[in-house]
Amino acid sequence: MRCEVCGRKIFGKPLRAIIEGAKLTVCNECSKHGTIIWEETKPKAVTPKPKATLQPLRTQSKKTTETTVDAGLELTENFDSKIRQAREKLGLSHEELGKKINEKVSVLRKIETGKIKPDNVLATKLEHALKVKLLIPASEEKAPQTKIPKPSTRELTLGDLIQLNKKRHGERGG
Repeated sequence: MRCEVCGRKIFGKPLRAIIEGAKLTVCNECSKHGTIIWEETKPKAVTPKPKATLQPLRTQSKKTTETTVDAGLELTENFDSKIRQAREKLGLSHEELGKKINEKVSVLRKIETGKIKPDNVLATKLEHALKVKLLIPASEEKAPQTKIPKPSTRELTLGDLIQLNKKRHGERGG
């Protein structure tokens, strides 16, 4: 039997653990990353199950709170520095903030470094805990888009795009 996290062969008793919301059969080393739910006494015959579609990892807590968040909101551009500055201003460590909003420290650190973006539910929790504004109404046009001239008589072709790209970056031989 192999660990469903690291893929190593499991010697001894395989363990069942909940890691980031998924129930997995894991080795002793990988069980440290989650909560052990039971120990298997002997390997059972595995019946093939249809493969489930992969779902993106959710960053919200295990307890689902009835929070309604307007879908027409988006994160401010500098959400990562706002969160870090507000946390430091309140004198909170990552661990203290994590306990306060029931979120993993690793997730909070990744948010503060800009590696991941919090979903609207987590952003709302951070807003309340840190007393900052992170969600703003979604703008119609996020960034100024480059206008591509399009002749009114025909559709834009791939050749038109290549020529525009050459003009933008200067004529290069190639």
